[in-house]
Amino acid sequence: MHIHILGICGTFMGSLAQLAKQLGHRVTGSDANVYPPMSTQLEQAGIELIQGYDPIHLQPPHMPTPPDLVVVGNAMSRGNPSVEYVLNQGIPYTSGPQWLRDHVLQGKWVLAVAGTHGKTTTSSMLAWILEYAGMEPGYLIGGVTKNFPTSARIGNTPFFVVEADEYDSAFFDKRSKFVHYNARTVILNNLEFDHADIFPDLAAIQKQFHHLVRTVPNNGLLISPTNDKALAEVILQGCWTPQQQFAVITDEESTAAEWQAKLLAPDGSAFVVIHNGEEVAKVQWAQTGIHNVNNGLAAIIAARHVGVTPEHSAKALEQFAGVKRRMEVLADIHSIKVYDDFAHHPTAIKTTLAGLRAKVGDQKIIAIIEPRSNTMRMGVHKSELNKSVTDADDVLWYQPPNVDWAMDEIVNKSPVPAKLVRNLDELIHCAISISEPNTHIVIMSNGGFGGVHQKLVDHLTKHAL
Repeated sequence: MHIHILGICGTFMGSLAQLAKQLGHRVTGSDANVYPPMSTQLEQAGIELIQGYDPIHLQPPHMPTPPDLVVVGNAMSRGNPSVEYVLNQGIPYTSGPQWLRDHVLQGKWVLAVAGTHGKTTTSSMLAWILEYAGMEPGYLIGGVTKNFPTSARIGNTPFFVVEADEYDSAFFDKRSKFVHYNARTVILNNLEFDHADIFPDLAAIQKQFHHLVRTVPNNGLLISPTNDKALAEVILQGCWTPQQQFAVITDEESTAAEWQAKLLAPDGSAFVVIHNGEEVAKVQWAQTGIHNVNNGLAAIIAARHVGVTPEHSAKALEQFAGVKRRMEVLADIHSIKVYDDFAHHPTAIKTTLAGLRAKVGDQKIIAIIEPRSNTMRMGVHKSELNKSVTDADDVLWYQPPNVDWAMDEIVNKSPVPAKLVRNLDELIHCAISISEPNTHIVIMSNGGFGGVHQKLVDHLTKHAL
């Protein structure tokens, strides 16, 4: 079958394209911007990429055989030239999540990771634990995990790990992606308001999460934290599946959670796993931050549901190499470290900086933040932003042209020294001017940020020379 994918360079659709190719289909795809790293990964898989959405590309001689099926990405909308052509010509089409359900997940034991934060990291941890245990799982992860060469594969066993996104499925299917997946083991990591471009309020997101809960069978497992009010409200709407809950213990506080992680190091680089009051494993790993301890503990619980002991999972996590763009160290130049981080929500910013602070002590931390997500551009979280940066010594806020609100008030009321910058060259100059030996520069954005990461590294290298 010839499958053509509209919006192929997104992390989900690009991963799906690789699965289709592994199943033996001819796969082509279009995107407004064909760019690395996804374009490189797709081209290496033998997938033909087309820049733009001109319908002529779907017709001879540009495409000798028309597609048998078009998979439509959720970024596509009515009025897109390729979408209109597909509808007018009567070409069969489907959404990415529906295709995944129909052609990959049928008959699989699906382990799904949902939540506002940590989906990519937790699903990467879980897939790696199963791989380390010799279970050769299939997976689809919305990012590049360093333990695997690709972001998706079919696998050789019934087990399949999927990053379960709450974003909508397509212009013709406004249900969240995760309701399609027939998941048997489900991690609900956390729940906050996000995606303000498609959800009017938290209750609307909770409704979608409860749709997911409704699909989990009673021989499955629902895994969630004890301290998340929004998730507790979802489960109170009705749950027909066994539950196991977890918590991270940071001091001598007590909790009724069946699963606990007790920190052995303040930065989260070592912790003990406790199940029903009994110590069952110890993790010493390269990750830091309470959020990653949460992620790791949730992955351990999910892996146990398919037969992996916590002790074996702990050994796997000690070899977990992390995920690109999640506190990824890009350079260490004369004791100045530059990190790339995907954080684009106040909670993610706060937990990431707190984890770094616990690790580096009183060394200098500079946060460079671009409010790029749709929700951030709309200013939904602006009242929370100052609270999120208290662990930084300096903050450089970048105001891109398409942000709908003025960020001056954020800087004026900042609890730490802050500056608003509208030019990338100025941003780099400011960062270098306030850096010193033993400085940690964290660049936070869920986009390319105008290539500022490499530009900063290049300037630091020249300056050091």
